Amino acid sequence: MRKNIVLFLTAIFVLGAVIHFLWSIFGDDEYFFLYWFGGVMGVLALIAAHDMLQTKNSILKNYPIVGHMRYLLREISPELNQYFVEGNTDGRPFNKNQIALVNSRADQIIQTHPFGTEHDVYKDGMEWLPHSMFPKHLDMSAARVTVGGEFCTQPYSASLMNISAMSYGSLSSRAILSLNGGAKDGGFYHNTGEGSISPFHLENGGDLVWQIGTGYFGCRTKDGKFDPEKFREKAVMDNVKMIEIKLSQGAKPGHGGILPAIKNTPEIAEIRGLEPHTTVFSPPAHSAFDSYEGLLEFVHQLRELSGGKPVGFKLCVGNRREVREICQAMVKTGMRPDFVTVDGSEGGTGAAPLEFSDHIGMPGEEALAYVSDMLRGYGLKKDIRIIYSGKVISGFDVVRALAVGADLCNSARAMMFALGCIQSLRCHANTCPVGVATQNKSLERGLNVKTKRDRVAHFHRETVLSALEMLGATGLDHPSKIDRTFLYQWSGENNRSMRLDEIYPLIPAGSYLKEPSLVS
Repeated sequence: MRKNIVLFLTAIFVLGAVIHFLWSIFGDDEYFFLYWFGGVMGVLALIAAHDMLQTKNSILKNYPIVGHMRYLLREISPELNQYFVEGNTDGRPFNKNQIALVNSRADQIIQTHPFGTEHDVYKDGMEWLPHSMFPKHLDMSAARVTVGGEFCTQPYSASLMNISAMSYGSLSSRAILSLNGGAKDGGFYHNTGEGSISPFHLENGGDLVWQIGTGYFGCRTKDGKFDPEKFREKAVMDNVKMIEIKLSQGAKPGHGGILPAIKNTPEIAEIRGLEPHTTVFSPPAHSAFDSYEGLLEFVHQLRELSGGKPVGFKLCVGNRREVREICQAMVKTGMRPDFVTVDGSEGGTGAAPLEFSDHIGMPGEEALAYVSDMLRGYGLKKDIRIIYSGKVISGFDVVRALAVGADLCNSARAMMFALGCIQSLRCHANTCPVGVATQNKSLERGLNVKTKRDRVAHFHRETVLSALEMLGATGLDHPSKIDRTFLYQWSGENNRSMRLDEIYPLIPAGSYLKEPSLVS
């Protein structure tokens, strides 16, 4: 529809140019208006004739010309809703206050909020932290977490907050360059997404987490299987600090993907190890393993091939039994990942069916609590770091994730806001107006890498400092000391604030090994 609008406006412009040319040669000032009026009426008559003769659209057939207004308004409805309808706290997926917070931190503008909170503090689920009369000061040295268990020979010191998985192809080359440059400047990592490692991930030298999906892009054979030697070539690069096996993601768990032939350009094909101009299917499940033990063996294989770097897997929790049985397999085999990334079902992507986004997968906080409980109950938490990825945008979001059970966090859409994303909801259409989620070079040109690189680094630093300040306000001197006893949620049903350990009771370490009947 937007293409039709552009064509219509172009036609009017061309008509105007033709009329102006004819008038300059043959015209008379007295009749200039008639030239324009006649020309416009002629264009409208052609549109009306087309509308009445076409058979695909009933509205345009019954209401020629006027019917186009419906589609014009529908096309710009996200902008109308965002600018004129939504309040400061009711927007979705993110509200105006959240977007403003990211922008103020990215631009290093004063970050105070006037006249008190705009939230209803007695709304179900409203969360708060108890502060201490004796607050502590935490500096950035406290915001590092070492990832790497007993089988890892190259542990990695990660930041509390990092860039979540977003592939080159879904994001533009300039967006990838800006994100990785920000990661380099700020000392945090950049997850490649399953689209493999592109030259734009490497140019600035920022730390990378290489994500391996079911398509094995960058390390696949011609028939789409895992290729150990191709994996080794990239995994040993200095920039690659950790390896993440993607089992599922929050926005579309249990769903594969399709790379249409038109998007499989020679550049994308070379990066991903594909034949250009062919349609490529990413299956829902991995072909390198088909069991819990197989997954753990694959983790160990990748760790050995990478030279001992941390290897883990990412999942959106669905069937609770499967998480429990993965933990049981770890206990039985003695094999462990170095980390587990938990993605909430509220995650986002431009390539998810609506039904999967809305109704498949466990919400982030519940999933994080469950994975943490399983690892603790089976005595595994001391060896495995938990990374949380699910709408992390503020310092409080980081603190909340740590309290529920995470060790560190990933953020995707907040980093997109730092790049200049305006939540226009055009990610899937290749028409992102700010050049972030598009491969349209004319749109991408508007994204200045140096400016956005700085914004990403500034946003990260200010958000981590905010998280540390909130932790200090509770009286804690290190992020690792916070737990569910420090987080409260208002419950209208109980007419009081409930501590999070009342909602998700803390599981004693190793208790499921001693009393298997306790496992939920």
